[in-house]
Amino acid sequence: MHFFVRIVRKYPLSILCILLIWVLSLTPFFPETPLDDVQFIDKWTHLVMYGGTCSVIWWEYLRHHDSINWCKVVLLAVVGMILLGGLMELLQAYCTTTRSGEWIDFWADSAGVLLGSAVGLLMKKIRS
Repeated sequence: MHFFVRIVRKYPLSILCILLIWVLSLTPFFPETPLDDVQFIDKWTHLVMYGGTCSVIWWEYLRHHDSINWCKVVLLAVVGMILLGGLMELLQAYCTTTRSGEWIDFWADSAGVLLGSAVGLLMKKIRS
């Protein structure tokens, strides 16, 4: 139990972002918006959600650690977020009736994670 409390205290924004991804990915419908006319808005949304979340994970990690455990941060911020993107697409495809899982959404998620990691590395460089 103490482990989970420590994680929540160190990574509250990361957890909030991940929960937000779960909710937005599995919500049955969204109202129409003026942005629906923007070409590839869905892909841009995936890129921003996953890139932003990955950046937040890096920021919170760097805030609480003086040195970087590369294995840990790559596992959590990169591999974990890419796996989350894949899981969300599978859940949309097989566990919802109003959503569809798409490979291109998964690639947009992964591209966002890589961009978020680049931002994280930039934050590390600036901090040093």
